[in-house]
Amino acid sequence: MSVAIAYTEFGGPEVLREIDIPTPEPRPGEVAVRVEAAGVNPIDAKLRSGRRPSAAITEPRRVGSDGAGIVTAVGADVDGVRVGDAVVFSGASGAYATDVTLPAARLHRRPPGVSAAEGAAIGIPVGTAYQSLRSLSVGAGDTLVVHAGSGSVGQAVIQYAVLWGATVIATSSERRFDRVRALGATPIVYGEGLVDRLRDAAPGGITVAIDAAGTDEALQTSVQLVADRDRVATLVRGKDAAGLGIRAFSGGSPMPLTAQQQTWRDEAVPVTLALLAAGRFSLELGPSFPLADAADAHRAVESGVDGKVTLVP
Repeated sequence: MSVAIAYTEFGGPEVLREIDIPTPEPRPGEVAVRVEAAGVNPIDAKLRSGRRPSAAITEPRRVGSDGAGIVTAVGADVDGVRVGDAVVFSGASGAYATDVTLPAARLHRRPPGVSAAEGAAIGIPVGTAYQSLRSLSVGAGDTLVVHAGSGSVGQAVIQYAVLWGATVIATSSERRFDRVRALGATPIVYGEGLVDRLRDAAPGGITVAIDAAGTDEALQTSVQLVADRDRVATLVRGKDAAGLGIRAFSGGSPMPLTAQQQTWRDEAVPVTLALLAAGRFSLELGPSFPLADAADAHRAVESGVDGKVTLVP
């Protein structure tokens, strides 16, 4: 038997509990992985609480999509994967577990020197950042403002935008300025007078804005400073995007990602792994919790703890 985290009703972190599950066996085209670390993402807590609408719960609902581990079994019709391989995965159904199965296409070999926790931290944050920047055609000559630049998504936005030649300004609390600067962005404290501070920081103008904060301030500032609203996107307030005339990528948007956008999100994982292995990408890891303490991990995420939270079975 294996163990997974699930919930049977919407509510606070306390609804999360351990359940026993049969150790999963891979079907044709699938691979089984013994999980070494699972990434805890804000969307996990939003779905658990019911703040992000989802289908009615009819059976214990598993949690988590990102992780890293060791291949334990390979199904028929799978090439290029062997038992014992260290891998990173994204898009799993129920990554908060000791064992998972998933399509082989969702796996990526984990380079030496990249830890399981780092691998588990990549999926949703980096995929979201990478796809958003590609969708907005961010590159040399752009001045980008990213709201919530010190969060996991914001940090990935900064690094890829800088790598692709953009000038980056990131809103943040003053306490997190050093981290934002270390990634190559100019930090600006949020709060009253933000528009004027951003204008002072970018006398040539701001060409692109990404909202990873979800505040009214972030949205209003973005549309006030960027002339082309097709180059303003929210990653949090998707349901409000149409009314503002801006773009949304998931984050509650009624419009699903396009095939191209999903391809970019998938592409981000191996690209980031390669950069990590080469020392050209930085992940800020936060606290790690035992699998049984998934409720505490959710509390940490909801409290805004610094760094990426992970679970260790």
